[in-house]
Amino acid sequence: MAKTVRIGCSSAFWGDTSTAAEQLVTKGNIDYLVADYLAEITMSILALKRMRDPAGGYAEDFVQVLAPLLPAIKAQGIRVAVNAGGLNPAACCAALQAAAEVAGVELTMAHVSGDDLLPQQKAFADCRDLDTGAAMPRGLVTMNAYLGALPIRDAFLQGADIVVTGRCADSALVLGPLMAEFGWSEADFDRLSAGSLAGHIIECGAQCTGGNFTDWQDVPGFDDMGFPIVEVDADGGFEVSKPDGTGGLVSPLSVAEQMVYEIGDPGAYVLPDVVCDWTDVSIEASGPDRVRVSGARGRPPTEHYKVSATYPSGFRTMVSFVVGGFDAPGKGRAAADALFSKVSRLLQDRGLGAFDATAVELIGAEAMYGPHAAAAPREVTVRLVATHANRDALKLFGREIAQAATGMVPGITGYSGRPSVTPIVRLFTTLVPKTSVAAAVHLGERNTAVEIPVGKPPVASPSQESLGLVPVDSAAGSVPLIRLAVARSGDKGDHSNIGVVAREPEFLPYIEQALTAEAVQAYFDYLLEGDVSRWALPGIGGFNFLLRHSLGGGGVASLRTDPQGKCHAQMLLSFPIPVSAEIARRFD
Repeated sequence: MAKTVRIGCSSAFWGDTSTAAEQLVTKGNIDYLVADYLAEITMSILALKRMRDPAGGYAEDFVQVLAPLLPAIKAQGIRVAVNAGGLNPAACCAALQAAAEVAGVELTMAHVSGDDLLPQQKAFADCRDLDTGAAMPRGLVTMNAYLGALPIRDAFLQGADIVVTGRCADSALVLGPLMAEFGWSEADFDRLSAGSLAGHIIECGAQCTGGNFTDWQDVPGFDDMGFPIVEVDADGGFEVSKPDGTGGLVSPLSVAEQMVYEIGDPGAYVLPDVVCDWTDVSIEASGPDRVRVSGARGRPPTEHYKVSATYPSGFRTMVSFVVGGFDAPGKGRAAADALFSKVSRLLQDRGLGAFDATAVELIGAEAMYGPHAAAAPREVTVRLVATHANRDALKLFGREIAQAATGMVPGITGYSGRPSVTPIVRLFTTLVPKTSVAAAVHLGERNTAVEIPVGKPPVASPSQESLGLVPVDSAAGSVPLIRLAVARSGDKGDHSNIGVVAREPEFLPYIEQALTAEAVQAYFDYLLEGDVSRWALPGIGGFNFLLRHSLGGGGVASLRTDPQGKCHAQMLLSFPIPVSAEIARRFD
């Protein structure tokens, strides 16, 4: 049994830098290379590619990036796990095998099947959306279960050097190798939770090594960001680092920000192999650009897989132009209103019907901040978005926009050009019994079914809403939250998550007292169509907030500038926190 296993992650999404894999292979001294390529919208894009070409439907970029590295991967004995297979893991695996033959490298490759449920969607016709309870829509273009780590584990135990999956939990790309190396069983829930946490921290690439970090000004070398490496012990404890000599920053706060990213309830983060409890996880510096993570706990997994399906729902178009001079926001709003009014009239005259939805945002006038916006500037970018069931209606809208430069308000410039019309893809999320999903490993001529434990009904979360700290005197003054904490946000469908971690333990009582779920709900009321929950993380001294239905539909279904809630944390960092006179003086 290995004493430690070093795993590096080279991709956070389809489109991430092409340099990270080479960096980790040549400088990382890693045992495994993993890469995450998939998101809900990515699956829809891959569906269109597969419809045009049955041999497509996977992330070709992965093959292009890995092909030149195959000789080094072979020489160093590095093994690879990646979900770049998308909707066609077999084709992705075959393309990689062909690249290996061209390179003259012998590598054993396997792919995982079973996540694609679209061919059997009729069997799940009674499924309901997890959030809304709505029935399954017609016309699905993708339907994929989030498989876990067991197929990846089995593929490596069967001798694979490279494992290509379709949809799986992002963290499973790390947990699978760890289960294979250390012999962790399906019932070793604390270690499964720890391995999942290691995977969760590095699955977004440089987001744990200084990328997207609140204290960005302290991060050196954005032009050569170091990508993350976890060095995991057999008991599940691990250290996070990056290759020597690379840019970026690995610190307790940068890693803590990533830990709270997009997890919802930190005491009941449901994954296919384990229900994770990370509330008492500790993160401590263990050296320069190195932190130690421990304390993850786990409970038995549930009896269901999460399933994400996508379906088309009309079309959208987006265009922008700049307006400068006095009262730029007022002029921009007047031009936008006039354009929508005119085109709405044209649509009715031509029998095309009204827009399904429209949106106007004045970027530069702090449009995302709603009632918290600062004084109006003298230049703004006007962003117009419209949706319609008929593509021709949006093409008509696109043809009418340019006239604003000469026939409407003064100071219009920077027109982005006649906009394209794109399909809207909406998300349907549900649960299906694990017993109805047949995962398998395909290695050469051998096809092996993967035995998946059935799981158990979910149990109530032990999470706590507060830390139970003694109330503090906080009437002497106030400081913005950014002085007391770091924060990060992201999306889960139509919901956003904001994780807040105190910079120092003495700041926690003030944050807990002021930043309640009710206060956050009131702060973001102009964006919300749901409520807000708060959970405490005593291990790292922080809180996690879930803002339900805060993204206007999320993904490409949203008309907002920030459809994934990436700016929600940055906005919350302006929240005023009442503090004692002593603390207030520290920031004068």
